[in-house]
Amino acid sequence: MEETEVKQTLHLVMGGRVKDPRSMEFQDPESIHVAGVFSDYDNAVEAWRGNAQRTVDDAEMKYVIVPLHKLLTPRV
Repeated sequence: MEETEVKQTLHLVMGGRVKDPRSMEFQDPESIHVAGVFSDYDNAVEAWRGNAQRTVDDAEMKYVIVPLHKLLTPRV
């Protein structure tokens, strides 16, 4: 039986108040809320959705998913 190696894919979920709802420029980067680091995309989406829905009435609040695994192992 052949074993398949599952690669870890870390994702960061973070958010905060942006200067313009159409941009990703945060008003105060030091006050960014870090929801957490997740070991797979599905859990990251769940955390992102919960935080985004909690702040849905505030157009200047934005939450994002950052694929950390792509930053940690860039293509050579």
